[in-house]
Amino acid sequence: MNAHTFTLPDLGEGLIEATVLEWLVQPGDRVERNQPLVEVETTKSAVEIPSPRAGAIDRLHAAAGEVLAVGDPLVTFTAEQEAGVVGTVPTEEEPQRRVRLSPPSE
Repeated sequence: MNAHTFTLPDLGEGLIEATVLEWLVQPGDRVERNQPLVEVETTKSAVEIPSPRAGAIDRLHAAAGEVLAVGDPLVTFTAEQEAGVVGTVPTEEEPQRRVRLSPPSE
């Protein structure tokens, strides 16, 4: 098991910060991947941010009412398994094609 700090993700549309409205988990809680962690408010809306992986909550890095910038630490937890960050697409290698070229017939 590894400790991971999850930062406030880019919530899109040029938003650079969010205010913590309510924590939906507490230190010591066990969470599943995609389980809502916290509700935050931006200048456009209130959104719930899900957990990127399963694990146990170790530390909340902000209190309700606190403003965080994108990239600031949000929560640290002990992860049970490695997983990708929610909202990212895994990279895949480009398939290699074998093309046979033949000279034009005269």
